[in-house]
Amino acid sequence: MTAHEDKIAIIGAGPAGLTAAWQLNKNGFKNLEIFEADNQVGGISKTVRRGVWRFDLGGHRFFSKSSLVNELWDEMLLPDTFMLRPRKSRIYYRGRYFDYPLKPLNALFNLGLLETVRCILSYIWVRLNPPKKQDKFEGWVAARFGWRLYRIFFKTYTEKVWGISTRDLNSTWAAQRIKNLSLFGAIKDAFGLKSKTVITTLIDTFKYPQYGPGQLWESVANKLVKDGVPLNLKTVIDSVKFDGQRYILHYNNGGSYVADAVFCSMPLSVIPKLLGAPNEIIKAAGYLRYRDFLIVAMPVVASKDLFNDNWIYIHDPAVRVGRIQNYLSWSPDLVAPGTSCLGLEYFVNKDDEIWTSSDAELITNAKKELKALNLKCEVIDGEGYVVRVEKAYPVYDENYQKSVFSIKEWLAENHPNWYQLGRNGQHHYNNQDHSMLTAVCAVDNFINTSEEDYWNVNLGDDYHEEIKHSREAPVISS
Repeated sequence: MTAHEDKIAIIGAGPAGLTAAWQLNKNGFKNLEIFEADNQVGGISKTVRRGVWRFDLGGHRFFSKSSLVNELWDEMLLPDTFMLRPRKSRIYYRGRYFDYPLKPLNALFNLGLLETVRCILSYIWVRLNPPKKQDKFEGWVAARFGWRLYRIFFKTYTEKVWGISTRDLNSTWAAQRIKNLSLFGAIKDAFGLKSKTVITTLIDTFKYPQYGPGQLWESVANKLVKDGVPLNLKTVIDSVKFDGQRYILHYNNGGSYVADAVFCSMPLSVIPKLLGAPNEIIKAAGYLRYRDFLIVAMPVVASKDLFNDNWIYIHDPAVRVGRIQNYLSWSPDLVAPGTSCLGLEYFVNKDDEIWTSSDAELITNAKKELKALNLKCEVIDGEGYVVRVEKAYPVYDENYQKSVFSIKEWLAENHPNWYQLGRNGQHHYNNQDHSMLTAVCAVDNFINTSEEDYWNVNLGDDYHEEIKHSREAPVISS
């Protein structure tokens, strides 16, 4: 393959940045250089190692509706390295476990007869009196499940994640993360009363690397470096100069790199100022908000009483933890024999009281919350680890769409060879497969000068884990 002479900078070595580098290298671009602020690759999809335990920052299933992404994963990591794991997640509410996504019969049985009647009446009421505003999370969900189920299963957890009222959260979050049907539709689906030609199921298994998602991204980075692509860790881009044709990137150790094109997954909010945009674009970027993330990893004894879900959602306002991972259920090779590791996830704002607590205080609090939830687990004394992640979640508030559009249009007009990729790069709540697709589409645009809108990946309101099958063909879970 003919080598291309363009010099290209990749800013960020998460799924989006490394996929861009992979695709460019595969297509003959050899003058690449990768710059990563962290001391390891993978971004929020890295695998953290502490002692003999490995754990994810949130849990990352390898499942995608995109055949291209599935093929890329098998290119990047030997297929035999992937395990096929069962998918199980539930909601923990008032001491009971509820299937998630919600299954009407399971939910109504656990709620009890009286509460079930109240939920059904609430749903009938909302069908007769639908919320007038459904562009926000609250109205969107209530219109499909009724006010009572909304308050039980959606409000508390969602406000834990975002730190704002569900009245202020854009409905885009709901469309991406909640099965897009009504309670009545879910009941029909449960009894097999939907269309005779098409049925829907949810994934019940997923692929997962033996040693966590970081194994894949470390493999990608190693292959790129072996192929001659420089990888600069702990390297922060401080400033950028644009001469009308090329970009001069200056970074924290005093070095610089001149690039014809840049593929960047830095937070979109910092890009206008970095590129010297007009004040109105910088002001628009200032409206973009983020939610930070903190995980307390607690090694425990792998007893028969330990929940076997990949994770459980905690819908209890009495505790601050929002979700708890069980890494033994992800892969036995992440933990020491006879143990598991629970990941207690906290959704925070940087510099709030949880973020600024010491690691010892956070570990002590995590033990108290596990006890308050009556989760049956035996914590291994003297062990516990804390990892903090800034800007983990782009917030979908009432301002974000207008701001993203303004920045996107300004970049397209003034910097056609600067490509913003991934979750934070585009301020879209992407899964890692969607982040990868933004990179694939952007690289295709650069190579073939096509005009596919790579910002539109993951903007439909398809439910991510829903699969449609024809009844005329065998149904195969994937």
